[in-house]
Amino acid sequence: MNEFHLAQVNVGRILAPLDSPQLAGFVAQLPEINALADQAPGFVWRMVDGGGADSTGLRPQDDDDLFLINCSVWESVEALQDYTYRSAHLKVLARRREWFERLADFHHAMWWIPAGRRPSVDEAMERIALIRKNGEGPGAFTFRAPHPPPAPVPPDTMIGSSPAT
Repeated sequence: MNEFHLAQVNVGRILAPLDSPQLAGFVAQLPEINALADQAPGFVWRMVDGGGADSTGLRPQDDDDLFLINCSVWESVEALQDYTYRSAHLKVLARRREWFERLADFHHAMWWIPAGRRPSVDEAMERIALIRKNGEGPGAFTFRAPHPPPAPVPPDTMIGSSPAT
């Protein structure tokens, strides 16, 4: 098992309310696309709202009901890349301009987390803020410039360990 997993967040501002006719095509595909992610090789977890089906009920910006967040965890950059660009997810991604505003700044970030941990909405938004402020780096990156997971800490260098005598 890997010591680290890849967290990813993407945010967007929809062009109309989720219950509008303009967003009907997007909303109709959510169950299929989420099920596809859930079954994808390398998938670990995805953020959901109180309803448990998806994250469309979460509001990472309290003052904007049209601003959505999607966050998930994967075993590797390659697993996320395969799901994003080599599955039926690509057909939804190709239509994103029908449903989402074009954002002038970064709307996606990836970062490494210890295996078993789940990022919060606040942490995910902090990664968006980090990549917007500093550009890509080890703490927030994209597919264009992926960073490797942190090196594991050898057990004999951990605090409190003593060499065998």
